[in-house]
Amino acid sequence: MSMTIETTTLWIHACEVRDLEPGWGEVALLGGRQVALVRVAGDEVYAVDHEDPHTGAPVMARGITGSRGDRPTIASPLHKQVYDLATGECFTDPSLALRTYRARVVDGAVEVEVDLAA
Repeated sequence: MSMTIETTTLWIHACEVRDLEPGWGEVALLGGRQVALVRVAGDEVYAVDHEDPHTGAPVMARGITGSRGDRPTIASPLHKQVYDLATGECFTDPSLALRTYRARVVDGAVEVEVDLAA
């Protein structure tokens, strides 16, 4: 008997990595969601919800990028909560978390994994 496993995620082409300026965010509409793409160094790209977890405003792509030690971060442009770009953990308010997405660069293209069930 064979078993069929249904995939609920999909890698979606977002843009070319050269379209992203290091240290700045851009917004992409992927699978009906606004996703903030942040290029940090070289071709390293992170993808997070564009919606600020504290206020619900769509502003995270305009956040301030930086780091805490070796962990790349983004701070909300509204109230300055600081989030880990890889995990979504909020350093300044543990009750908040920023949704993150897996991102990769393939042949110069940024792809983001989106959960179709969400």
